[in-house]
Amino acid sequence: MSDSKRVLLLAGDFVEDYEIMVPFQTLLTVGVQVDAVCPGKAAGEQVRTAIHDFEGDQTYSEKPGHNFTLNAAFADVSTDLYDGLLIPGGRAPEYLRLNTRVLEIVREFADAGKPIAAICHGIQILTAAGILKGRTSTCYPACSPDIAAAGGSYREIALDAAIVDGNLVTAPAWPAHPAFCREFLRLLEVL
Repeated sequence: MSDSKRVLLLAGDFVEDYEIMVPFQTLLTVGVQVDAVCPGKAAGEQVRTAIHDFEGDQTYSEKPGHNFTLNAAFADVSTDLYDGLLIPGGRAPEYLRLNTRVLEIVREFADAGKPIAAICHGIQILTAAGILKGRTSTCYPACSPDIAAAGGSYREIALDAAIVDGNLVTAPAWPAHPAFCREFLRLLEVL
């Protein structure tokens, strides 16, 4: 266990419930400090979550999730203070990728070679930041054209698996949490 690691978690309204809650709590369990932030919100404010489930339809279903309380302020983020970046999926990434500072933060982590973990639709932020050229990653299949458009290689894998390419770990959706969290913890040198 490590109490010396610190991770930045980028969140927004309608982030996927499991994809924010499970990694957040997993990292805390092993002593990693996690600062959950959202553009335009301060510590103590909340983001709404959505639960995406796989029920045999052509795509996931969506139901209301829990409210998630942020514990840090987006305005105070300095990437020098963090060892890694965590980006959950859901609908939040589709509009968070429009925020210039969000993209700058992702590029700063990438340029520093720090671990970056993105699950499901979180890949949309990485593609918008332009850091996937020449990289192999995965995501929810509906986002796979974004990877190709960004110059990366999409790999289709089992829903419960994860891919590591250098400092980057990606996974298709929340069923991959055991593999996704384990690989991110390895990149952080906690495991």
